[in-house]
This record gives sequence, C-alpha cells and structure tokens, in this order.
Amino acid sequence: MQLFIGNKNYSSWSLRAWYLMSKFKVEFTERQLVLDTDHFYNELSRFFKVQKVPAIIDDDIAVWDSLAICEYINDAYLSGKALPNNVKERAKARALSAEMHSGFMALRNEMPMNIRATRFIELTPQAKKDIARIDEIFSEQQALYPNKWLFGDFSITDAMYAPIVLRLKTYQVSLSPEATAYCERVLNCAVLQQWITQALTETDIVESDEAGVDI
Repeated sequence: MQLFIGNKNYSSWSLRAWYLMSKFKVEFTERQLVLDTDHFYNELSRFFKVQKVPAIIDDDIAVWDSLAICEYINDAYLSGKALPNNVKERAKARALSAEMHSGFMALRNEMPMNIRATRFIELTPQAKKDIARIDEIFSEQQALYPNKWLFGDFSITDAMYAPIVLRLKTYQVSLSPEATAYCERVLNCAVLQQWITQALTETDIVESDEAGVDI
C-alpha cells in the first residue's frame, strides 16, 4: 500500500491518515510530496482524479480524503479496532470525527498547522468559539476515560484531532486542566513524536500557512 502525504510540518490532513496507520502498525510505503508545487499536482494526477493528500493506493483501490482512508483502514486491516466496540460509543466517535472533518473552519483558517513555529495570533470570536468546543470535547471525554485516549483506546477520533493539538501548541492556547491533560497524552505519544521529529527537519516554506508572529 502507498500513502501519499504532503509536508509534515504543514499537512494536517496527511497526519491524520499517517498517524492512524502508523499507530496500528499497518504497513505502507510513504510517498511525500511538497505542497503547492507542480510536481505535487502532476504526481497525484497520475493516480487520482482529486489532487489532494492524503491519498492511498491499495492494490486495485484508490482512496482519498483522510476520514475515508481511516474508515477503509479500519475495515480492511483492523477488524474494526479503530472505533469503540459499543455501538453508542462508536456512533459518538464517528460523530466527533465528522465534526472535526467538516467543522472548526475559523480555527483551521486562522491557526494553520505549523509544527516548527511558536506563534502568537489575535483570534476572532469565531476561532475562540471553536477552541471552546474543542476544550469541551476533550474535557468531556477525559471525564469518561481519565488519563486515556478520547474513547479509552486509541481510535480514529484521536487521529482526527491530533493536528488540532499541534495547532494549540504552536499558538500557545490555554485550555482547561482536563483538556490540557489529553493534549499532553497526544504530544507525548511516541508515534506522533516520529512525525514531529521529521517535520522539524523540513525546510520548505508554505507562505499561506505561516500565520501569526514569533514568540
């Protein structure tokens, strides 16, 4: 299986698929492309009708979109282990994943993932509302699963929210103690640390993702 990703410093959607697959030790060949270059679009156009990352090729199937990839990996390789066993908890995990996938637009637009940076940014009320909702999610799940992942065991939902944790670190956002405890669990994960370490070695600059001022 081949996994196409973008720059590890910036590509939050790439991280979601990579993190899930790496955390569950699903074997794949990583194909990294530099974002916003002719090579990026030309290479992806050879295999996919949509030139976005992440994307995978697994034998005769091509899957794009991070959430679709995570669901495919869960079905094809993990026997459903990447979602809770309980049907109600599984529905909630899917709902939270979908909320991340389609929501939090102000936060995502104003606070692009930029692992190498430590920045200050003046946030809009809309972004602050998004952050409050993130805090609510993390705190609520920590109350249900203290000192664990969002649903106890690592799941697709944790992979979907990992880039948000990295954004919160970059822009030095303060959260409640419960939400902060969850963020620390994510940041201390050895698998995520591999991605972070590799991101810190990159030198390419994507100007549109260089928000805020250095602290």
